[in-house]
Amino acid sequence: MALASINVRRKPRQSRARMTQEALMESFVRLLHERATHEITIREITELAGVGLGTFYEYFSKKEDLIALLIHQHVKTNAETVKSYAQSVYELSTNLAFAEYLQHVIHFQLREIQAQQFLWAQSFLLERQISSIEIYQKSYAMMVEMWNNILKPFVENEEQLHQMSLNVQRVCYGFISQTLLIEPTFKEWGHLEKDIVQMLKNLI
Repeated sequence: MALASINVRRKPRQSRARMTQEALMESFVRLLHERATHEITIREITELAGVGLGTFYEYFSKKEDLIALLIHQHVKTNAETVKSYAQSVYELSTNLAFAEYLQHVIHFQLREIQAQQFLWAQSFLLERQISSIEIYQKSYAMMVEMWNNILKPFVENEEQLHQMSLNVQRVCYGFISQTLLIEPTFKEWGHLEKDIVQMLKNLI
């Protein structure tokens, strides 16, 4: 069922509450390695997390809410990690060309996705099953903003920066998501990186 927003009943304000919510999401991911989403019950998630059913309903009204938050947090963590890496590359490199800088960042992003390939493949699939257009737009905008921050040191014009950030996200998201949706166990990451870089050369 499509969600108008990520419906979390109570946001965790204390570390213990946050850990409980994270444990529920981690339990779902562990169960996802064993069988399809529709076969996983809330009771199984709570039992694996070591909490009661009541605790689950303190935070989520249904399983789809947990999945939506899991996808959002997954994308957000990736965006923060890639942005941090790009900043370190820029600060440590005194004479790095824009194309080379971007290729470094894309290589890192692909390496991070490959390290969690199963979860990314499942996230792309689940995103299509449960996300409303509003949730999808929010995640997409977050990634465009990530590229905006990454490209900003090399692009002064704001309008050009926005368009370039949007195009980089279109290419990266399109290539990666379509690849993992069609072939979740995809292995030719080097070829995928070359294709992405070549496509971006035609746009930038």
